[in-house]
Amino acid sequence: MKRVMLKAKIHHARVTETNMDYEGSLALDEDLIRAADMLPYEKVHVYNVSNGERFATYLIKGEKGSGKVGVYGAAAHRAKVGDKLIVVSYAIIDEEETDFFMPKILILDAGNEIVEVK
Repeated sequence: MKRVMLKAKIHHARVTETNMDYEGSLALDEDLIRAADMLPYEKVHVYNVSNGERFATYLIKGEKGSGKVGVYGAAAHRAKVGDKLIVVSYAIIDEEETDFFMPKILILDAGNEIVEVK
């Protein structure tokens, strides 16, 4: 049997920009993408802590070291600058792997700097 498990979570990413006229996606600082073991164009789910909105999209690289969290396209209707987001990715793993599988969790500060990795 296979299980869908949390692979990575970026907790409390703050939106730094939105643009409805951009192709839909979520831009994250390249450092955050790498630290979370995510990839550009990987599917992610986004949970807006500030307003309760949820959506799925894909990642694109934001400028390395910029702290950028950009919400684009139709998803820009679901977030505004300053909103807190949780960004997650999932993995499909074999049941036998669940006993030792651990997701990577990043906790961010208000400037989108990593303050803790779990």
